[in-house]
Amino acid sequence: MPDISTPNLDYGNMVQAWDINDALMGGTLYMRQLGETYLPRWPKEDKEDYKKRLAVATLLPAYEETINQNVGRVFAEPIKLSENVPDQIREFTKDIDLEGTRLDVWAQSFLSLAMQYGLSHALVDYPRIDPKQVKTKADEKATGARPYVTMLNPRQVIGWKSKMTGGKVQLTALRIKEVVVEDGDDFGQTKVEQIRLLTPGKVEIYRKTAGGQGESTWQKHEEWATSRRDIALVTLYTKRTGFMCGSPPLLNMALLNVKHWQSQSEQDNILHVARVPILTVFGLEQGEELVIGSSSATSFSDRQKQGLEYVEHTGSSIGAGKESLAELVEQMRQAGAKLLRTDNTSTKSVDQTSEEKMQEQSPLYTMATSLEDAIDNILQIMAEYVGEKEGGNVDVRTELDVESNEFNPPAALAIQSLRQGGDLRRIDAIKALQKLNLIDADADPEKVLDELLAQSASLNEPPPGEV
Repeated sequence: MPDISTPNLDYGNMVQAWDINDALMGGTLYMRQLGETYLPRWPKEDKEDYKKRLAVATLLPAYEETINQNVGRVFAEPIKLSENVPDQIREFTKDIDLEGTRLDVWAQSFLSLAMQYGLSHALVDYPRIDPKQVKTKADEKATGARPYVTMLNPRQVIGWKSKMTGGKVQLTALRIKEVVVEDGDDFGQTKVEQIRLLTPGKVEIYRKTAGGQGESTWQKHEEWATSRRDIALVTLYTKRTGFMCGSPPLLNMALLNVKHWQSQSEQDNILHVARVPILTVFGLEQGEELVIGSSSATSFSDRQKQGLEYVEHTGSSIGAGKESLAELVEQMRQAGAKLLRTDNTSTKSVDQTSEEKMQEQSPLYTMATSLEDAIDNILQIMAEYVGEKEGGNVDVRTELDVESNEFNPPAALAIQSLRQGGDLRRIDAIKALQKLNLIDADADPEKVLDELLAQSASLNEPPPGEV
């Protein structure tokens, strides 16, 4: 019978791809530890020979570096808090997880996790308060209690339930597998595995306990009530396959990286063979012993029929292997670059281009936008915990933003020419100049237009006393 530690069926469908990610992100040493999982032993290959081949295998960290580079592009500049973020929430962002981590640093890890697994989770929590000691808001404030964020690896979220409420899917139960460290006597510590079950307004902790016949079962360890009537979980998707489900967006590249790991081992092995010539003896009599060494001599009775020679590898397969590796590297490069390419190649009018700019961006830009929304949701939940109506918004400035906002003289001249020729509305010209960062990008175009019209009217007014 399934117990509380049994994962959802959807969870099991995601694990295989996650295993590949974890192996590659673990680097060369971890790949060696996994042994035949990703570097199979050849048929009839001796175990000791395989161990030697595995011990010198080296991973090209293409997958890991591509993820790091893409995360770096999203965080070309620190996250910017909008003016509508309350001062109290703004202060929380300086230590978002109560572990001294700033919001922008925390968000980089949050996005990196989502890019590895296809999704990542953030649980907005509040410290437990003893109702016997804290009876008023003033008492609560005096304790220093405040909301904070806990980042969850998707592997930890083993189960969930949901229902449709008001046209939106909402969580009704969430199971989180975690390990806590408890202090023992003196300086000893113990790692304890537990499962946290969250339901609206309630938290339950389950731990393993030994049964009567030596079998361990999961039993409720403790529980407490919460003030929320929902589960304060925020999920960031980079490749969504369903509710609470995702797949690594660069899985194809990861598979190519594993293939490169295997092919590189084969290439290293054949290079080793090619570099060591094989000594061949011909014409040796049955039972006759031959001693080879720098301080020994070998004699043959018939020079024509007996002798020694070194046989060397022709090297033809080395070149083929080298070309294959180079092709794999190029395939990985193309697979990694897909996050920077837009899939939208349809022709648009000038108005559509202005209004639908976000839709034309690359998948990476879309991920950055999703990250903004996720952080906005986190700030909103924090605000609700402390009695604020709004948590405010953030702006994630990607490298694509920075590049597109650099001064572009030809574009500016084209806008001016279209405006003078009457082919571009004034409001559209203002929006276009905002894209080039010649006008404040955060300003309201309508207000900018009103200011320009007012300024123009004042310049055209005749001086006092003139008719």
